[in-house]
Amino acid sequence: MAMYESEHTQWMREWLVKHPEELQVQQTGRALWWDKPPVDQDAQRRLAAARVPLQSTGCRLQGSGFSQIY
Repeated sequence: MAMYESEHTQWMREWLVKHPEELQVQQTGRALWWDKPPVDQDAQRRLAAARVPLQSTGCRLQGSGFSQIY
């Protein structure tokens, strides 16, 4: 029994056969967004140790409105 394949998937397969250069573009885009270099654990520790805590803005949320604290 054949598995279902949507019309869109069929169209994409045919389009990629006609435009093989798009596979390289697809791989380049995927590498840009998803393929990341290994994380340097020592650098991560140094960054975490160097973080400076944020200062208060002088306001805080209380209920549905803002209230000033001074």
